[in-house]
Amino acid sequence: MPRPTSPLAQAIDALTDVAAEAGLDPAAARNEGLRVAAALAESVPGAPVGWAAVARPDLDDLADLGAANVAFFEAASRGRRWRGTPTDLLTNLIASRSQHAADYAKGLSGVAKAALLLGHPEPWAVERIQASAAGYLAAAGAPLPSGGPPSAAAGTSPTAPSPGSHPQFPAPSFPAPSFPAPSFPATSFPDSSPSGPMLGLPPGPGTDAVMRGLGYVRDPSVRMPAGSGADPAGMTPAESNTPGAQANPAAAATQQAPAEPSSEVPAEPEKTVEELLAELDAMIGLDRVKKEIRRQVALLTVERLRAAANLKAPKMSRHLIFVGNPGTGKTTVARLIGAIYRALELLPQGQLVEVDRSELVAGYVGQTAMKTAEVVAKAVDGVLFIDEAYALAGDQFAQEAVNTLVKEMEDHRENLVVIVAGYPDPMVAFIAQNPGLASRFTTTIEFDDYTDDELVEILRSIAAASDYELTPEAEKRVRMTLEATVRGPAFGNGRFSRNQFEHAVGRHAWRLQNAEKPSRDDLRLLLGHDFFDAPEPDPEMPRTASAQDGDSLRDDPDALGASHETPSKHTTAEPSELAAGRSTKLSNDLPDLPDLPDLPGSPSSPERPEPVDTVNGTSNEDHA
Repeated sequence: MPRPTSPLAQAIDALTDVAAEAGLDPAAARNEGLRVAAALAESVPGAPVGWAAVARPDLDDLADLGAANVAFFEAASRGRRWRGTPTDLLTNLIASRSQHAADYAKGLSGVAKAALLLGHPEPWAVERIQASAAGYLAAAGAPLPSGGPPSAAAGTSPTAPSPGSHPQFPAPSFPAPSFPAPSFPATSFPDSSPSGPMLGLPPGPGTDAVMRGLGYVRDPSVRMPAGSGADPAGMTPAESNTPGAQANPAAAATQQAPAEPSSEVPAEPEKTVEELLAELDAMIGLDRVKKEIRRQVALLTVERLRAAANLKAPKMSRHLIFVGNPGTGKTTVARLIGAIYRALELLPQGQLVEVDRSELVAGYVGQTAMKTAEVVAKAVDGVLFIDEAYALAGDQFAQEAVNTLVKEMEDHRENLVVIVAGYPDPMVAFIAQNPGLASRFTTTIEFDDYTDDELVEILRSIAAASDYELTPEAEKRVRMTLEATVRGPAFGNGRFSRNQFEHAVGRHAWRLQNAEKPSRDDLRLLLGHDFFDAPEPDPEMPRTASAQDGDSLRDDPDALGASHETPSKHTTAEPSELAAGRSTKLSNDLPDLPDLPDLPGSPSSPERPEPVDTVNGTSNEDHA
């Protein structure tokens, strides 16, 4: 693919220059900038190619388009939390009152603006990107560019797109209410859309932030329930102008006094080892994991009995390595291990502290050791779970974190368990980099990918937990999608099932939005066509769809077929879908693309006629 010097490349270079001047790790700043760009441009058609030209120069031609898409969406998933909040490095600069904080915020703002040029963004996407750019500047107290979008620090929120401005969720027929935007602190960015969670935008601020933004005016005679915006420490509510609020100070004081509980809530009884192992057995799949955990429990139980009998017990490491793809239950199992170790009286608390590189590496020379030690202190008496631990390699900052971790593991060898997790091959290299790691991590537990049957069972379980039920046609659609999905490292496993459920719930709600009196089954059942993107409904169509409507949708070329859930150009696609070459609408936005060769390893389904792929001139079955 062509390698011109793009605006994004220039913005990333400027960001790393500022990071170097501020004493930050330039590589960490580069990764942070690329993740911000991917997250902001995630819904921009054509963005993966332009982004990969900067982030992955090793991808030399269009044959690597699938790999570029996978890398883009993986980076976007890691950067979504920074759409509405300062990045980790910017937060560190602000907290340390660094003189470089404003310059770094300007660098991030430049990266956000460069993300606009990666493809062809819709107006709602432009507004979101501009709001993020202004938010970075406001957080660091940097001046906003003239004519730029208003920021939270200025006392207004960016112009919010209507709930239907996203093409996947068209606007309802009734007008959406508008509310005046409160003023929020500089470090809190309000959600620019009332439909933030459905549109994939960051959630809005909590009640406490809203109360602070409103000047914290509250009637002192009214007591706020716990957890709903109670008085922040060190703040005094403003004097109330509510009529009658001060008429009876004694009554007001009585109302403000905390109510005495009638009786103490009994603490939840601690679970036994047998109960915790039963929870493990109830998890879907993971047969090899369950067997290894039971072996570890037996080993530790006998070790404990030998110690009680005054027999010598060999010193065995309790630290573990989890290897497997994302979404295979590693974090859930780690939490269960902490509880099991507590039940065995090997750990006093058994709490789980989950971190990654960003929470261990500070980016300042000499500061990483302190940050890592603080994280370990939170995990003492429990389990420290380090996800993607292989990221702690390759630079002096990561090496400092590893050296500190080894020392802390030795200092707390009796009351700390460390679990490191990641892909198999990178984890081998990570453990080999330090002799202290190799001697302490002697047990590896492999998490296999879920089978199709297990993924469908997980989907049914997720649906049942929310009072939904899949019809047989819906389950069939999901299985067809699974058959057509390439299983790469970015597949997602259990997250695939959750994403399928969440998308189906959104389509189910849209399907029933105008139903006058939906039945209980209408509200519970997820139909087949709730599991793929259908074209926008015709105004003359009936208000509710029936199960038979799936046949008509299947015959519509725009419906794309049940087994080829091609995302529309505004849909945030799964990386595995893009890697499989099935994002035809996204590919249509690329300028003057030559014919793409078939991606290796793609299964085919010749027995089902499919629509023609406009990119390759072949049927979609060649890419399924």
